[in-house]
Amino acid sequence: MKAMIVNAFGGPDVFEVTELPKPVVSSGHVLVKIAATSVNTVDMMIRQMGPELPLSPAAPALLGMDFAGVVEEVGEGVTEYSVGDEVYGCAGGLADLPGTLAEYIVADARLVALKPKNLSMREAAALPLVGITAYEGLQRAGVKAGQNILVHGGSGGVGHVAVQLARHFGANVFSTGGGSAQTALIEKLGATPINYRTESVEDYVQKHTQGVGFDIVFDTVGGANMTNSFNAATLNGHVVSTVSLLEIDLSPVHFRGLSVHVVFMLIPMLHNHARGKHAAILKAIASIVEAGELTPVLDEMTYSLTEAGKAHERLASGEGMGKVVIDV
Repeated sequence: MKAMIVNAFGGPDVFEVTELPKPVVSSGHVLVKIAATSVNTVDMMIRQMGPELPLSPAAPALLGMDFAGVVEEVGEGVTEYSVGDEVYGCAGGLADLPGTLAEYIVADARLVALKPKNLSMREAAALPLVGITAYEGLQRAGVKAGQNILVHGGSGGVGHVAVQLARHFGANVFSTGGGSAQTALIEKLGATPINYRTESVEDYVQKHTQGVGFDIVFDTVGGANMTNSFNAATLNGHVVSTVSLLEIDLSPVHFRGLSVHVVFMLIPMLHNHARGKHAAILKAIASIVEAGELTPVLDEMTYSLTEAGKAHERLASGEGMGKVVIDV
Protein backbone atom coordinates (compact mmCIF):
# COMPACT_ATOMS: atom_id res chain seq x y z
CA MET A 1 0.00 0.00 0.00
CA LYS A 2 1.07 3.59 -0.56
CA ALA A 3 2.05 5.48 2.60
CA MET A 4 3.86 8.63 3.75
CA ILE A 5 6.70 7.75 6.09
CA VAL A 6 8.83 9.92 8.38
CA ASN A 7 12.41 8.60 8.49
CA ALA A 8 13.75 11.57 10.46
CA PHE A 9 11.71 13.98 12.54
CA GLY A 10 11.70 17.69 11.73
CA GLY A 11 10.04 20.08 9.30
CA PRO A 12 7.06 19.39 7.02
CA ASP A 13 9.40 18.22 4.24
CA VAL A 14 10.30 15.01 6.13
CA PHE A 15 7.45 12.95 4.62
CA GLU A 16 8.51 10.38 2.03
CA VAL A 17 6.32 8.33 -0.30
CA THR A 18 6.84 4.62 0.16
CA GLU A 19 5.22 1.24 -0.38
CA LEU A 20 4.39 -0.80 2.73
CA PRO A 21 2.85 -4.25 3.06
CA LYS A 22 -0.91 -4.12 3.40
CA PRO A 23 -1.61 -4.71 7.12
CA VAL A 24 -3.23 -7.96 8.22
CA VAL A 25 -6.35 -7.83 10.36
CA SER A 26 -6.04 -9.17 13.91
CA SER A 27 -8.40 -10.26 16.66
CA GLY A 28 -10.59 -7.45 17.96
CA HIS A 29 -9.64 -5.20 15.05
CA VAL A 30 -10.98 -4.15 11.66
CA LEU A 31 -9.07 -3.55 8.43
CA VAL A 32 -10.20 -0.23 7.01
CA LYS A 33 -9.53 1.17 3.55
CA ILE A 34 -8.93 4.81 4.38
CA ALA A 35 -10.74 7.46 2.34
CA ALA A 36 -9.55 10.53 4.25
CA THR A 37 -7.55 11.63 7.26
CA SER A 38 -7.11 15.00 8.98
CA VAL A 39 -4.23 16.87 10.59
CA ASN A 40 -4.20 17.72 14.29
CA THR A 41 -1.79 19.84 16.29
CA VAL A 42 -0.46 16.74 18.03
CA ASP A 43 0.44 15.25 14.62
CA MET A 44 2.64 18.27 13.97
CA MET A 45 4.20 18.04 17.42
CA ILE A 46 5.15 14.40 16.85
CA ARG A 47 6.54 15.17 13.37
CA GLN A 48 8.67 18.00 14.75
CA MET A 49 9.81 16.59 18.09
CA GLY A 50 9.94 12.83 17.59
CA PRO A 51 11.48 11.03 20.58
CA GLU A 52 11.37 14.24 22.66
CA LEU A 53 7.67 13.45 23.06
CA PRO A 54 7.08 10.27 25.08
CA LEU A 55 4.05 9.41 22.92
CA SER A 56 5.94 9.50 19.60
CA PRO A 57 6.55 6.39 17.49
CA ALA A 58 10.07 5.43 16.53
CA ALA A 59 11.35 6.22 13.03
CA PRO A 60 10.52 5.14 10.41
CA ALA A 61 7.12 6.39 11.58
CA LEU A 62 3.67 6.29 10.02
CA LEU A 63 1.84 9.32 11.42
CA GLY A 64 -1.81 10.45 11.33
CA MET A 65 -4.54 9.69 13.87
CA ASP A 66 -7.99 10.48 12.45
CA PHE A 67 -9.60 8.60 9.60
CA ALA A 68 -12.80 7.72 7.80
CA GLY A 69 -13.13 4.76 5.47
CA VAL A 70 -14.71 1.43 4.63
CA VAL A 71 -14.28 -1.84 6.53
CA GLU A 72 -12.59 -4.40 4.29
CA GLU A 73 -12.02 -7.22 6.79
CA VAL A 74 -13.24 -8.01 10.29
CA GLY A 75 -11.05 -9.68 12.90
CA GLU A 76 -11.99 -12.51 15.22
CA GLY A 77 -14.33 -11.46 18.00
CA VAL A 78 -15.63 -8.34 16.26
CA THR A 79 -19.41 -8.55 15.97
CA GLU A 80 -20.44 -4.90 15.69
CA TYR A 81 -18.99 -4.22 12.23
CA SER A 82 -19.24 -5.93 8.86
CA VAL A 83 -17.40 -5.72 5.56
CA GLY A 84 -18.60 -2.63 3.71
CA ASP A 85 -19.45 -0.57 6.79
CA GLU A 86 -18.42 3.09 6.64
CA VAL A 87 -16.59 3.96 9.87
CA TYR A 88 -14.59 6.75 11.45
CA GLY A 89 -12.22 6.95 14.38
CA CYS A 90 -8.90 7.97 15.90
CA ALA A 91 -6.75 4.87 16.18
CA GLY A 92 -3.07 5.30 15.33
CA GLY A 93 -0.12 7.55 14.65
CA LEU A 94 1.54 7.32 18.06
CA ALA A 95 3.56 4.90 20.18
CA ASP A 96 3.33 1.44 18.58
CA LEU A 97 0.12 2.13 16.63
CA PRO A 98 0.67 2.71 12.88
CA GLY A 99 -1.05 5.83 11.58
CA THR A 100 -3.46 6.93 8.89
CA LEU A 101 -1.22 8.54 6.25
CA ALA A 102 -1.65 5.33 4.27
CA GLU A 103 -4.23 3.49 2.21
CA TYR A 104 -5.15 1.07 5.03
CA ILE A 105 -5.21 0.83 8.80
CA VAL A 106 -5.87 -2.06 11.18
CA ALA A 107 -7.85 -0.32 13.92
CA ASP A 108 -8.97 -1.53 17.31
CA ALA A 109 -12.76 -1.90 16.99
CA ARG A 110 -13.12 -0.14 20.37
CA LEU A 111 -11.73 3.05 18.82
CA VAL A 112 -14.13 3.34 15.88
CA ALA A 113 -17.84 3.83 15.18
CA LEU A 114 -20.15 3.93 12.20
CA LYS A 115 -19.66 7.16 10.27
CA PRO A 116 -22.48 9.73 10.53
CA LYS A 117 -24.72 9.02 7.55
CA ASN A 118 -25.08 12.67 6.57
CA LEU A 119 -21.35 13.40 6.41
CA SER A 120 -18.89 12.85 3.59
CA MET A 121 -15.75 10.85 4.27
CA ARG A 122 -13.77 14.10 4.37
CA GLU A 123 -16.11 15.63 6.94
CA ALA A 124 -16.13 12.49 9.08
CA ALA A 125 -12.33 12.29 9.05
CA ALA A 126 -12.19 15.79 10.56
CA LEU A 127 -14.13 14.86 13.68
CA PRO A 128 -12.72 12.02 15.83
CA LEU A 129 -9.90 13.57 17.86
CA VAL A 130 -11.45 17.01 18.24
CA GLY A 131 -14.94 15.58 18.74
CA ILE A 132 -13.91 13.16 21.47
CA THR A 133 -11.88 15.89 23.20
CA ALA A 134 -14.75 18.40 23.16
CA TYR A 135 -17.36 15.86 24.26
CA GLU A 136 -15.23 14.45 27.07
CA GLY A 137 -14.35 17.91 28.36
CA LEU A 138 -17.95 19.09 28.54
CA GLN A 139 -19.13 15.87 30.16
CA ARG A 140 -16.40 15.93 32.80
CA ALA A 141 -17.32 19.52 33.63
CA GLY A 142 -20.95 18.48 34.12
CA VAL A 143 -22.49 20.48 31.28
CA LYS A 144 -26.18 21.30 31.85
CA ALA A 145 -28.90 23.19 30.04
CA GLY A 146 -29.06 26.87 30.92
CA GLN A 147 -25.42 27.23 31.93
CA ASN A 148 -23.22 30.03 30.64
CA ILE A 149 -20.23 28.44 28.89
CA LEU A 150 -17.18 30.21 27.51
CA VAL A 151 -15.06 28.48 24.85
CA HIS A 152 -11.63 29.98 24.23
CA GLY A 153 -10.69 29.53 20.57
CA GLY A 154 -14.14 28.69 19.21
CA SER A 155 -13.04 28.81 15.58
CA GLY A 156 -10.34 26.17 16.07
CA GLY A 157 -10.46 22.40 15.77
CA VAL A 158 -11.63 21.44 19.27
CA GLY A 159 -13.22 24.82 19.87
CA HIS A 160 -15.68 24.82 16.97
CA VAL A 161 -16.94 21.39 18.04
CA ALA A 162 -17.15 22.38 21.72
CA VAL A 163 -19.28 25.40 20.79
CA GLN A 164 -21.77 23.25 18.89
CA LEU A 165 -21.87 20.49 21.49
CA ALA A 166 -22.44 22.99 24.31
CA ARG A 167 -25.37 24.40 22.35
CA HIS A 168 -26.67 20.86 21.80
CA PHE A 169 -26.64 20.34 25.57
CA GLY A 170 -28.72 23.49 26.03
CA ALA A 171 -26.09 25.93 27.27
CA ASN A 172 -25.73 29.63 26.51
CA VAL A 173 -22.45 29.69 24.63
CA PHE A 174 -19.88 32.47 24.29
CA SER A 175 -16.54 32.18 22.54
CA THR A 176 -13.35 34.14 22.00
CA GLY A 177 -11.76 34.74 18.63
CA GLY A 178 -8.97 36.95 17.37
CA GLY A 179 -10.37 38.62 14.27
CA SER A 180 -13.38 39.22 12.06
CA ALA A 181 -13.15 35.87 10.27
CA GLN A 182 -12.94 33.97 13.55
CA THR A 183 -15.75 35.87 15.25
CA ALA A 184 -17.94 35.51 12.14
CA LEU A 185 -17.52 31.73 12.24
CA ILE A 186 -18.22 31.65 15.99
CA GLU A 187 -21.45 33.57 15.42
CA LYS A 188 -22.41 31.27 12.55
CA LEU A 189 -21.96 28.29 14.88
CA GLY A 190 -24.47 29.79 17.29
CA ALA A 191 -22.27 31.34 19.98
CA THR A 192 -21.90 34.95 21.06
CA PRO A 193 -18.48 36.07 19.78
CA ILE A 194 -15.94 37.86 21.96
CA ASN A 195 -12.90 39.53 20.38
CA TYR A 196 -10.18 38.91 22.95
CA ARG A 197 -7.99 41.55 21.30
CA THR A 198 -10.44 44.35 22.07
CA GLU A 199 -12.28 43.09 25.17
CA SER A 200 -10.66 42.34 28.51
CA VAL A 201 -11.66 39.38 30.67
CA GLU A 202 -13.20 41.73 33.20
CA ASP A 203 -15.19 43.50 30.48
CA TYR A 204 -16.74 40.41 28.92
CA VAL A 205 -17.40 38.71 32.26
CA GLN A 206 -19.31 41.81 33.33
CA LYS A 207 -21.06 42.19 29.99
CA HIS A 208 -22.25 38.59 29.58
CA THR A 209 -22.59 37.30 33.17
CA GLN A 210 -23.13 40.53 35.15
CA GLY A 211 -19.76 39.91 36.77
CA VAL A 212 -20.66 36.46 38.13
CA GLY A 213 -18.44 34.48 35.75
CA PHE A 214 -19.02 31.51 33.46
CA ASP A 215 -20.15 28.13 34.79
CA ILE A 216 -17.70 26.32 32.48
CA VAL A 217 -14.68 27.76 30.70
CA PHE A 218 -13.33 25.47 27.96
CA ASP A 219 -9.75 26.52 27.20
CA THR A 220 -8.31 25.24 23.91
CA VAL A 221 -5.60 27.93 23.84
CA GLY A 222 -3.54 27.14 26.94
CA GLY A 223 -0.35 28.84 28.04
CA ALA A 224 -0.86 32.23 29.65
CA ASN A 225 -4.51 32.10 28.64
CA MET A 226 -5.12 29.61 31.46
CA THR A 227 -5.04 32.54 33.89
CA ASN A 228 -7.72 34.26 31.80
CA SER A 229 -9.81 31.11 32.11
CA PHE A 230 -9.45 31.05 35.89
CA ASN A 231 -10.46 34.70 36.09
CA ALA A 232 -13.47 34.19 33.80
CA ALA A 233 -14.94 31.28 35.77
CA THR A 234 -17.62 31.65 38.41
CA LEU A 235 -17.04 30.66 42.03
CA ASN A 236 -16.92 26.85 42.31
CA GLY A 237 -16.96 26.75 38.52
CA HIS A 238 -15.21 24.42 36.09
CA VAL A 239 -12.26 25.00 33.78
CA VAL A 240 -11.52 22.47 31.03
CA SER A 241 -8.05 22.52 29.49
CA THR A 242 -6.70 20.71 26.45
CA VAL A 243 -3.31 22.48 26.55
CA SER A 244 -1.93 22.57 30.08
CA LEU A 245 1.78 21.89 29.54
CA LEU A 246 3.03 24.75 31.69
CA GLU A 247 3.93 25.94 35.15
CA ILE A 248 1.30 28.29 36.53
CA ASP A 249 0.15 29.91 39.76
CA LEU A 250 -2.95 28.07 40.97
CA SER A 251 -3.87 30.68 43.56
CA PRO A 252 -6.92 31.88 41.54
CA VAL A 253 -8.09 28.27 41.35
CA HIS A 254 -7.86 27.95 45.11
CA PHE A 255 -9.60 31.19 46.03
CA ARG A 256 -12.38 30.62 43.51
CA GLY A 257 -12.83 26.96 44.44
CA LEU A 258 -12.50 25.90 40.81
CA SER A 259 -12.39 22.38 39.42
CA VAL A 260 -9.84 21.96 36.61
CA HIS A 261 -10.32 19.13 34.12
CA VAL A 262 -7.39 18.27 31.85
CA VAL A 263 -8.48 16.35 28.75
CA PHE A 264 -5.78 14.19 27.16
CA MET A 265 -7.81 12.03 24.80
CA LEU A 266 -4.83 9.94 23.65
CA ILE A 267 -4.73 7.99 26.93
CA PRO A 268 -6.88 5.08 25.69
CA MET A 269 -4.57 4.59 22.70
CA LEU A 270 -1.32 5.09 24.60
CA HIS A 271 -2.18 2.85 27.54
CA ASN A 272 -4.87 0.55 26.12
CA HIS A 273 -7.10 1.97 28.84
CA ALA A 274 -10.91 2.16 28.55
CA ARG A 275 -10.80 2.24 24.76
CA GLY A 276 -14.49 1.43 24.52
CA LYS A 277 -15.30 4.91 25.84
CA HIS A 278 -14.04 6.37 22.57
CA ALA A 279 -16.37 4.20 20.52
CA ALA A 280 -19.26 5.23 22.78
CA ILE A 281 -18.44 8.93 22.36
CA LEU A 282 -18.09 8.56 18.59
CA LYS A 283 -21.51 6.90 18.47
CA ALA A 284 -23.01 9.75 20.52
CA ILE A 285 -21.37 12.31 18.25
CA ALA A 286 -22.74 10.53 15.16
CA SER A 287 -26.27 10.79 16.58
CA ILE A 288 -25.79 14.51 17.28
CA VAL A 289 -24.45 15.06 13.76
CA GLU A 290 -27.32 13.13 12.20
CA ALA A 291 -29.77 15.27 14.21
CA GLY A 292 -28.30 18.32 12.49
CA GLU A 293 -26.76 19.81 15.64
CA LEU A 294 -23.06 19.42 14.82
CA THR A 295 -21.26 20.09 11.54
CA PRO A 296 -17.48 19.94 11.17
CA VAL A 297 -15.84 22.96 9.56
CA LEU A 298 -13.29 22.06 6.87
CA ASP A 299 -10.52 24.28 5.58
CA GLU A 300 -11.00 25.39 1.99
CA MET A 301 -7.69 23.87 0.83
CA THR A 302 -7.56 20.22 -0.25
CA TYR A 303 -4.58 17.87 -0.20
CA SER A 304 -3.73 14.41 -1.50
CA LEU A 305 -1.81 11.76 0.44
CA THR A 306 1.49 12.74 -1.18
CA GLU A 307 0.90 16.35 -0.10
CA ALA A 308 0.92 15.52 3.62
CA GLY A 309 3.74 17.98 4.21
CA LYS A 310 1.77 20.80 2.60
CA ALA A 311 -1.23 19.93 4.77
CA HIS A 312 0.98 20.21 7.86
CA GLU A 313 2.28 23.56 6.62
CA ARG A 314 -1.29 24.79 6.16
CA LEU A 315 -2.26 23.97 9.74
CA ALA A 316 0.96 25.48 11.09
CA SER A 317 0.42 28.72 9.13
CA GLY A 318 -2.68 29.64 11.13
CA GLU A 319 -4.26 30.84 7.89
CA GLY A 320 -6.75 27.97 7.65
CA MET A 321 -10.26 27.90 9.04
CA GLY A 322 -11.48 24.57 10.33
CA LYS A 323 -9.85 21.18 10.01
CA VAL A 324 -7.21 20.46 7.35
CA VAL A 325 -8.15 17.22 5.58
CA ILE A 326 -6.06 14.89 3.41
CA ASP A 327 -7.76 12.74 0.76
CA VAL A 328 -6.29 9.24 0.65
